[in-house]
Amino acid sequence: MRRLPVYLLIDTSGSMHGEPIEAVKSGMQMLVSSLRQDPYALETAFLSVITFASEARQVVPLTELALFQIPEVHASGTTAMGAALTLLAKSIESEVQKGTVEQKGDWKPIVFMLSDGAPTDDLDKGIRAINSIRVGTFVACAAGPGADASVLKRITEIVVNLDTADATSIKSFFKWVSSSISVSSQKIEQGKKEVAGLEDLPPPPPEVNVVI
Repeated sequence: MRRLPVYLLIDTSGSMHGEPIEAVKSGMQMLVSSLRQDPYALETAFLSVITFASEARQVVPLTELALFQIPEVHASGTTAMGAALTLLAKSIESEVQKGTVEQKGDWKPIVFMLSDGAPTDDLDKGIRAINSIRVGTFVACAAGPGADASVLKRITEIVVNLDTADATSIKSFFKWVSSSISVSSQKIEQGKKEVAGLEDLPPPPPEVNVVI
């Protein structure tokens, strides 16, 4: 079976403490329960969660939806965004199956990253790492006024922005992520076609602004 690997990169630095991190937890709960009701996603989507604060950690390795458990996340420390990208590249390298002459490998991974601040480590190193591997759609979300969308634009072309990092905005982002994964799973199952970019995803809700 060709899997659709989905990686969630979540900023758990100190500035996410309180309402934002609680919204992330409930957002992940909603995302998983919603996807489990989607037969296409249940068949193909595999989820991983990488958190980044003073260091980056893969708190959930690539796991099928039926077995996925919401990780316990806490907010503290700085923003090791470069380390998160490096870890993402390593995780994809080791977990995503490459194609061979005999059989096709997994579909290209989809990545969603949420951050409310600026990187405090070597971002260039992380960008080099992620550019060295094959990724499908990569969406980066600048949550609230402390996040710099221009920094995220260096990582990926698809950047969205939340005016505030409050519960309503973050939950809207996770709802959109959930529907984006559903659409991607459906395209793969029905048409054997990968999602190529933002135009293949459902339109974002009003709280999620696309950065041009």
